[in-house]
This record gives sequence, structure tokens and C-alpha cells, in this order.
Amino acid sequence: MISMFRNWFNQRFSDPQIIILWFLLVSGFLVIFLLGKMLTPVFAGLIIAYLLEGIVGTLQRLKIPRNISVFLSFFLFIICSLLLVVGLLPLISQQIGQLIHDLPVMISNAQKQLVQLPERYPEFISELQVNNLIIFLKSELTTLGQAALFFSVASVKSLITVIVYFVLVPFLVLFFLKDKELILNWMKGFLPTNRDLANEVWNEVNQEISNYVRGKIWEILIVWSASYLTFSILGLNYPMLISLFIGLSVLVPYIGATVMALPVVLIAFFQWGFSPDFTKCTIAYCVIQLIDGNILVPLLLSGVVNIHPVAIIVAVLVFGGLWGIWGLFFAIPLATLVHAVIKTWFIKKDIFTKNSNSIETTNNQEAP
Repeated sequence: MISMFRNWFNQRFSDPQIIILWFLLVSGFLVIFLLGKMLTPVFAGLIIAYLLEGIVGTLQRLKIPRNISVFLSFFLFIICSLLLVVGLLPLISQQIGQLIHDLPVMISNAQKQLVQLPERYPEFISELQVNNLIIFLKSELTTLGQAALFFSVASVKSLITVIVYFVLVPFLVLFFLKDKELILNWMKGFLPTNRDLANEVWNEVNQEISNYVRGKIWEILIVWSASYLTFSILGLNYPMLISLFIGLSVLVPYIGATVMALPVVLIAFFQWGFSPDFTKCTIAYCVIQLIDGNILVPLLLSGVVNIHPVAIIVAVLVFGGLWGIWGLFFAIPLATLVHAVIKTWFIKKDIFTKNSNSIETTNNQEAP
């Protein structure tokens, strides 16, 4: 048993570069898992700086010095953040408050619509089923009210956290961009010198992740804008709030679209009941998701992430369970990294095994 395990280990971990590669991967995951909550502003600044580095690189290719490119990119980031805070957040907050205020009336209207169902469709639904559904809706409303109360009590702490983020993260982004080479050289001093395989994997993953992030940003903006225009034309309440979450839901493939269908259908039902407007809204949401899945995703992300859908769902569940909302957002890039490491591991293992077998065969032939 011990010899079998030793042979298995020698076949797969004989190459020192493979060990270094797995050590770096496991160490990175442990740091994020153990220190993720404490270092959230640092990780947020690092991610934003990574995204802005593409703009810096584009400006540098236009013969603009790096320092000027960094400050132009940082200025663009600050302008977009201010527009988000000043323009979008008040509108979102207003629609959230309006939703909470209108929720009892919406539930009452829905209850009236549900009570009429046994009369209209007695062969499909009974009064007992309707009563059970009404009890369920009232229970969910009570839970929602308790959650809103808890949120209001914890809002002071959340506000302080947001203020700290708005102060720390921009400074971290600026320093990560401005002192990129200095920070990378300092970090390389702690790494082994023989890390060619790790560099090769990172170069491959870096290209895929940058293309994925760029495509996802465009997908979010397009789905968000299309949803807002569609729901505004149809007259659905809270169009900005709903469309924002529909746009963000594309970050979680397959699951996001399914989860967002429920609030869209419920709000449309509470507003219109079973009517032609309700049907139009439901069909419009389905059409947006079909266009996103069959046109936008192949157009924007074609060949970027070559991972099976089952592996993507597993990655969303695992990383979402480990790191919450951040894990959901970066499940696919992390899955891409793990996939690249495993693929390189098997390729190097096969090469190493073939070389070992050829050397052993040569030695046996040379032996008298």
C-alpha cells in the first residue's frame, strides 16, 4: 500500500515546478480564506487596479508615459465612482424605499387576484390551495419585514464600513497602479527562483481572465440597459432597481437568470395580476435572457472560458459558499485558474513520465 502511494506520488509530483505551482495556488487560497474578511479593502483595490491596468496598457501603447496613463485611468475611475454615488445610488435607494412602502398594498392586490382563481379555473386550483398560498405570502412578508428591521438596525455599521471603503480603496488602487513594478519585485523576493511553470500558467490565465472580465462588463451594461428600457416602456414599477439586479445576475451563469425570474414575475403579478401586461412583462424577461444566452455570451465570451457548464455550476456553489458574494463574482476566473493548473499538471506529468521512461530504456540498452 505504501509503495503504491509512493509510486503515485512520484508520478505526479516528481517535477519540482509542479510542487511550486501547487504550493502557490494552495497558499493563495488559504490567505484569501483565512484573511479574506480582514483584507477585503485590499482585495477590492487589487481587483479594481487589475481592471484599470488594461486601460493603462492601452494608453501606454499610444506612447503615453506610464505615470500619466496611471493618473488618467485613476481619474476615470474616480469620475465613474462619483457618478455612481451621486446619480445611481439615490435612485436605487428611492426605489427600494418605494418598494417597501408599496409592498403591503401589492400583497393585498395579489390576495384579491388569488381569491378569484378558484372561480375562474376550478379544474386547476382549489380554495384550499389558494389559502395555503396566501398564508405563505403573509409569512414571507413578515420575514421580509424582520429582515428590513434588522437591516435598518445594522445600517449604521454598514454606513461606517462603506465610508471606510470609499476612503481606503481609491488610495489602494492608486498605489497598486503607480507602484506596480515595485510591489511585484518585492513579492517575487519571497517566491522560489525556479517558477517558470507558474509564470507560464499565469500568462495563460491572465489573458483568459482579462478577456472574460472585459466581456462580462459589456454584458452587464447591455443587459442592464436593455432591461431598463424594456421595463420602462412596459410601465413596470422599480425599473432601475430590477434592471440593475438583472444585469448583475449575469455574473452567476445559469443560476442568476433563474433566481431573478422570481422577483420580476412577482412584482409584475402584484402590479397587474393575471393580465396581458403581466404576460408581456414575463415574455420580455424571457426574451432578454434568451438573447443574452444565445447571442451576447457567444459574441462577447466566445472561446474565453472553455469550461463545462457542470464545472461552472460547481465552481459557483463552492466559491460562493467559501467567500459569499465575492466568490460568486469570481467563481469563473477562479475555476479558470484551477483548470489551467490541472491541465498544465497533467501535461507536465506526461512529459516527465515519457522522459523518465526514455532515460530508463536508454540505460537498459547501454547496460551490457
